[in-house]
Amino acid sequence: MSEGARISGRDGRPAPRGVVVIGAGIVGVSCALHLRRDGHDVTLVDRGEPGRGASRGNAGILVHGACIPVGLPGMWRDIPKFLSGMEPHFAMRWRSLPRLAPWLARLLRESRASRADANAAALATLARHAKPAWRDLVERTGTRDFVVRKGWLKVYESDAAFDATANARALHDRHGGRYEILDADEIRQMEPTVAPIFTRGLYFPEFDSLTDPLRVVRAFAATFVGGGGRLETGEVTGFDLTARPRTVRVGSDKVAADAIVLATGAWSRGLARQLGGDVPLGVERGYHLMLPAMASGPTRPLLHGDHGFAITPMEDGLRLAHGVELASLAAPPDYGWVRRLLPHAERMLPGLDTRESSAWLGFRPTLPDSRPVIGPSPVYPDVYFAFGHQHYGLTLGPLTGRLIADLVAGRDPGIDLAPFRAHR
Repeated sequence: MSEGARISGRDGRPAPRGVVVIGAGIVGVSCALHLRRDGHDVTLVDRGEPGRGASRGNAGILVHGACIPVGLPGMWRDIPKFLSGMEPHFAMRWRSLPRLAPWLARLLRESRASRADANAAALATLARHAKPAWRDLVERTGTRDFVVRKGWLKVYESDAAFDATANARALHDRHGGRYEILDADEIRQMEPTVAPIFTRGLYFPEFDSLTDPLRVVRAFAATFVGGGGRLETGEVTGFDLTARPRTVRVGSDKVAADAIVLATGAWSRGLARQLGGDVPLGVERGYHLMLPAMASGPTRPLLHGDHGFAITPMEDGLRLAHGVELASLAAPPDYGWVRRLLPHAERMLPGLDTRESSAWLGFRPTLPDSRPVIGPSPVYPDVYFAFGHQHYGLTLGPLTGRLIADLVAGRDPGIDLAPFRAHR
């Protein structure tokens, strides 16, 4: 049982505690919702409005059952393409290479077949619980109308691009959910708007998508506040961990806390160090462009497998989201990298209007083994980490919130969280 947690009452709810949750993206807001449901006095702190980071700008796809790590067998063979800029899914800033080298070396070690399989198996233990966790919070927050349940369709022009998915498909076969391999006719029947240039497809029927991720996170936050939670805007600058209750410094203010939850995504590493965890957290930068909607489709998220971009129907148009760029948090954006894909998007969807209404850059928090950190600090048992979800943050946010609430309460979370310890 977590230090300070005591189960009381006939309903099994924990004794109320003062909890500060740092970070108001999908993970942090979900943690705050579940903790408030348990009756805790919860303060949610963020530098800006809820959901304004990666939770706002992602592709909006809930990859239920997905368990594919970033590091896959054979990745080392692609290093020359990464460095030369010839890899369509991956880019790297040369000047960031010295700082990135230790993280990249660990990522390559994790891409060995045995390690990739172990990482996929660990992610699968979370993935199996992701959909019920989403259903729970969607019903509780009244956001059902934002969820589209039509799966995700990935399409491939070349045999080489499809064949390159072999390692990921093998891991999915062993650990993940259901998918179907489609031929050209089946692709056209599913999405008539898509140009008849694709010979193979992968369809994941269990995946859902959101028509507006930002509004969903805001609705989660509004439900939290409506249920008695407090939302505070400010920069967390440090902690006083020598006394109880602990103290979280927010700007010039101090907030007392019996327990602290760190859920600041790509910005978590420095704060985690202050809280007793030296975690090898890296940053994957991702981009999107917002384009006008098409009158006749598409009806579900699409992925162009040859060029590595996703197109998702949203309430305010089509979101073209792309790739992984390795660079520092402070490096300026390079929107040219995503804009060069517009001709491929037009070829994929004839009649697509490529006039962009906005461009966005966000940051995915990724560890070399692709597993998030979910659990207590190695030093302070009343401090909990909830970050590092890489491409699965939107999918695993509600589940992570439930798991953190279980840990704070001293309940059995029903999942072995040892693979997700900070120091593993």
